[in-house]
Amino acid sequence: MTTAFANTVIKKGDYKDYLQKGISYHQYKQQMAEDLALNVDLKIKEYINLNQRRMHRVEKTYTPSSEIVTLVNNLKHKTYWLILTEHWCGDASQTLPALNAIAELSEGKIEIKLVYRDQNDELMNTYLTNGTKSIPKLIHLDEHLNVTGIWGPRPTVAQKMVKQLKTNPATAATYANEVHLWYAKNKQQELEKEVAQLLFRANLFCPDCLS
Repeated sequence: MTTAFANTVIKKGDYKDYLQKGISYHQYKQQMAEDLALNVDLKIKEYINLNQRRMHRVEKTYTPSSEIVTLVNNLKHKTYWLILTEHWCGDASQTLPALNAIAELSEGKIEIKLVYRDQNDELMNTYLTNGTKSIPKLIHLDEHLNVTGIWGPRPTVAQKMVKQLKTNPATAATYANEVHLWYAKNKQQELEKEVAQLLFRANLFCPDCLS
């Protein structure tokens, strides 16, 4: 999980624009289906098809824990989750459904808006991971559009595992398979822990003090 804030040149007005042009999770799935039907790149189509199945599995199997439900219910202020993603991203397919399920518990206190990485270079370049455009990347904003947290591109445990697998020549080519097996076994537990940190930190902030 990324906890340090970016040395950003993005202004509050810019975040407002990104949120306004961002789409809901439902719209994202609709556009994903359209992308699958119309994309001429067979490899990308294969990724999208696989990711649709992953998302459906998470939607069917993930139930927010009582701990995360309590944290969401105790949110004091409106918050926004601005998330950089792409249809072909495997990590996004594993995490977006769970993040959306958590947001839906909030009855409007958490508003998710998704924007595409490759259409938003300035935002993506502000939130690089070790110099790379890794996604998904969640930017946590308070009601006055102050950045109060950052998450992504995957839970810390998985991020460390990916680093180890990719640096080992014997596993570099197949690291993605191991990561998706990890997601299936972990059942969003590590993701929940890190989202809990975001929510806890959000409640420590005084939006009116920062506005």
